Amino acid sequence: MKKLVIKLGVYSFLILISLEILVRIFYLGEDKPSRFVDEKRVEKWVPNQEGYNVTGNRNQNFIRYNINSSGFNSYQEFEPTKDGVEIALVGDSFIEGFHQPYRISIGRKVEQKFNDKIKVFEYGYSGWDMADQLHLISAYKEDFDLIDRIYIKMKFYNDLERDEYFVQKSRLNLESPVNKLLKKSKLLIYFSEIGVLDPVRNLMKDVTSLVRGGTQQTTPKKSLEDELEQEKVYLENFKNLVSLYGFDKEKTVLLMDESDTAKIFLDYLDENGFQHIDFGETINNSKRKTTLVYDMHWNNYGRTLIANLIIDDLENSGVVSKN
Repeated sequence: MKKLVIKLGVYSFLILISLEILVRIFYLGEDKPSRFVDEKRVEKWVPNQEGYNVTGNRNQNFIRYNINSSGFNSYQEFEPTKDGVEIALVGDSFIEGFHQPYRISIGRKVEQKFNDKIKVFEYGYSGWDMADQLHLISAYKEDFDLIDRIYIKMKFYNDLERDEYFVQKSRLNLESPVNKLLKKSKLLIYFSEIGVLDPVRNLMKDVTSLVRGGTQQTTPKKSLEDELEQEKVYLENFKNLVSLYGFDKEKTVLLMDESDTAKIFLDYLDENGFQHIDFGETINNSKRKTTLVYDMHWNNYGRTLIANLIIDDLENSGVVSKN
């Protein structure tokens, strides 16, 4: 019996080592970049990292990322000037672009349209909401004062749950010593991505819930009245964020799907001189697919459509002269 246990242990160890090697050879597990909070309390990626973002269990989407010295995924450095024409794209993972080759990103498409006479800086970070984005612009005011046009990608029902900025500890917990140790194993990362570890996570949640003396409950469906009240809260949150961190209406444009935005918010924007662009009609009515096969982020065609909307706005606003 003792020999059997020893053999099982040895064979199990060898199998795990073999699987680890195979995952590394075929690059099935992604290189997750490390996060941090800089001296201005902006949460972003640790500068100067390289790696690969992997979607799916068979490398359905295998994209290299490049974190520049500012902590964002880009082929270039962010160095605004007084003389040049610089554009900023600020947003979440759709702007961050881990799901696209960073050399053919939305910003790069815009630059190429104008024969590289302008520069586009993409301040994208997964999970950012409006509080994160306006705090970034306020924290780096000297840089953004030099930038000629700012586009903020937002989603009304996701991005206005807070009325002020604070560092979200839940995201930074991903950089705990335990998680950093687990990231050393590509096999564990791969298992996590394809759902092998989900039963363990669910069990831990159930145990935690029982220890706390309760059971997990599903969120009840909101009534229409509750939804309208929630929309009012989101609008008030937006007003408070603008009051706290500022908002240059002359050069800042909100980029959003207006079919998925509350009318009360759109009316407020129009009544108070906030510029906004609706990408929903263009994306949703496209005859060609605009998202990735295994992911809802924009594919190359979808990014081209977004870039074209930005190009039209730059020309119509006079920031860049028409060819």
